[in-house]
Amino acid sequence: MAIFHQLEEINTRPKPFEFYTAADLWTDEHTSAQMLQYHLNESIDVSSRNHAFIDRSVEWIVSRFNVTAGTAIADFGCGPGLYSTRLAQVGASVTGIDFSKRSIDYARNIAAEKALDITYVNKNYLDFETDRRFDLIIMIMCDFCALSPDQQKTLLAKFQSLLKPGGSILFDVYTLNAFEAKEESATYERNQLNGFWSPNDYYAFVNTFKYDDEKVSLDKYTLIEDNRTRVVYNWLQYFSRETLTAELTENGFAIKEFLADVAGAPFCSDAPEMAVIATCF
Repeated sequence: MAIFHQLEEINTRPKPFEFYTAADLWTDEHTSAQMLQYHLNESIDVSSRNHAFIDRSVEWIVSRFNVTAGTAIADFGCGPGLYSTRLAQVGASVTGIDFSKRSIDYARNIAAEKALDITYVNKNYLDFETDRRFDLIIMIMCDFCALSPDQQKTLLAKFQSLLKPGGSILFDVYTLNAFEAKEESATYERNQLNGFWSPNDYYAFVNTFKYDDEKVSLDKYTLIEDNRTRVVYNWLQYFSRETLTAELTENGFAIKEFLADVAGAPFCSDAPEMAVIATCF
């Protein structure tokens, strides 16, 4: 009977954003090390864009926003500093914020090796406070989609308070095309992702749920080890141009441009992602 109830719990569909465990993924000693390895893999788009894309993206950002010596940029969810480092190398004054201590430590070491004056803050960016004001705020790799609607409002209010007059925000999101391509499923696997979740043996039960009304998906990972069971919730919200415009407008931002990505590609209605540039009213 106990196993039956455990299986029932594993396959239970929670309400959208009912549980939130993002910090577990980025701050756990084992998984944070795995995430850093994904960040630093130059050829894949998992935790970060591949390095060829990042080079192209930074080149476009520098041109599009006229980044010169002293341009103040905040990199929300900076990870190991892949964007922050490159932007500082062209003279920008960069502040990177991330709540993975492992990633921030790596970024600080790289900055020291390259003699770059970058301010790194190890904190949940929803709690980030500073007296500095920025010409540009970036948040890349669709981080906005992983936030609940309330967290999105908190973040946009923070952006407003941190921008200089005339400053811009740049971020990317998943589109409804990506939502339509997502399929519900229920699987299990021993030591899923080659031991990503734990150094010990484990079984991973993975439930993918879709919420059509909210345009939200959930990958729910139930991780069972010999001496513990834990659940990790990976939420994503998906947007159309209309829904993203409405949210930004409601929170005091005016859209300047939609793009296909943060490297400046023209907007494509069939793409799984889109990027947006916006300014305060």
